[in-house]
Amino acid sequence: MTEMIERKTDPYNAEPTPGALIEQFLTPQALFYVRSHGSVPDLPADHRIEVSGTGMARRSFSVEELKSAFATRTVTAVLQCAGNRRTDLQQVAKTSGDPWDVGAIGNAQWTGVRLSDVLDAVGAPDASDLFVAFTGADEVDVEGEKALFGVSIAMDKARQPDVLIAWAINGEPLTPEHGAPLRMVVPGYAGVRSAKWLTRIEVRDTPSDAPIQAHDYKLFPADVTSDTVDWSQGLTINAMPLNAAICAPGAGESLPAGEVRIEGYAIAYDRRVSRVEVSVNGGRDWQQATFADDPETHWGWRRWTLDATLAKGRQHLVVRAFDETGQGQPERPDTMWNFAGYLCTAWHHVHVLVE
Repeated sequence: MTEMIERKTDPYNAEPTPGALIEQFLTPQALFYVRSHGSVPDLPADHRIEVSGTGMARRSFSVEELKSAFATRTVTAVLQCAGNRRTDLQQVAKTSGDPWDVGAIGNAQWTGVRLSDVLDAVGAPDASDLFVAFTGADEVDVEGEKALFGVSIAMDKARQPDVLIAWAINGEPLTPEHGAPLRMVVPGYAGVRSAKWLTRIEVRDTPSDAPIQAHDYKLFPADVTSDTVDWSQGLTINAMPLNAAICAPGAGESLPAGEVRIEGYAIAYDRRVSRVEVSVNGGRDWQQATFADDPETHWGWRRWTLDATLAKGRQHLVVRAFDETGQGQPERPDTMWNFAGYLCTAWHHVHVLVE
């Protein structure tokens, strides 16, 4: 049985089965979710990226030149698709996008060089009102508009030391579907900002005007639809919120009565996950879970477990998490529904049959 669930064939999009996802603290590359907006480019190992911008000298670098010219850095960080858990929002109303379950997320060690070091080397300004745009080699079709993949982040974020131009995941070279030979890794932000198959880095006065940046990955109120949307009014999705999910047992699974281990993940990014609570009766009563991990990095997830006794019948499991500020997840997905199906962080529910 394959451990990857294909969500779309062309372009290829897939997520691991929930149980496989949390077997290890670091998600193996073979089990890391794949989010492609277009066909996977076939770039040579000596592919070069261009770095440019207003008032700057134009430079280009290969992987080997980056390795020799700059200090190597390894960062442990979660990347998560903004559409992770979209299936929960689809239970409220139809959304656009792939029907991701809880697996459009992964925690890995990324190795590369600091983006800030490269920007300094080419004389890039560091004014806070500037943006850094990334262009990929993949062509993307957004509502009939075809263009190269392009996104951007603010200069202040680009200058953070954990934002990398990366060539390796968990100590092994990136494979083509994960962005080989070079990709961006922008910890704490939606995975879409971590551009794959990197071809160009550009310092700009304005955000990227590529379709993915301008006409997608934005949040709108619930009354906005795909027919009424004004993309210029949307809130661009960057920083990702607190989230937690149950990965085992799986939804609809049949279990023997008695003690059952419930497992999952929780992530708060630049804040610490302080508590995870699990209910086995639909949210009436709660038990505190035990953390399996205590990562030093504030970009990594914390896996959690709870051993609970389940009686026979159809049982309703729920999880919710809290961060170090006391902020918790919203209770219901209908309070956060949006037509594109982004950022589902409501309590996660799983129904199982105990026999």
